[in-house]
Amino acid sequence: MTQVTLTLEPAVALFYKRVAYTYGVPLEQVLCDALFKLAGELSLEALHKQDTKTGNGN
Repeated sequence: MTQVTLTLEPAVALFYKRVAYTYGVPLEQVLCDALFKLAGELSLEALHKQDTKTGNGN
């Protein structure tokens, strides 16, 4: 597994810390899950744009 260092605005860090505390999971897990979900959404958006450009979209 690869480790990374993130620099977050204080308000953003506080938000994710509160989410982690609420669900009883480590802050790192919350951040990992959020980034993974964002990556999936961005991938779907990119595929949709590609389909639109090639005329394969609905």
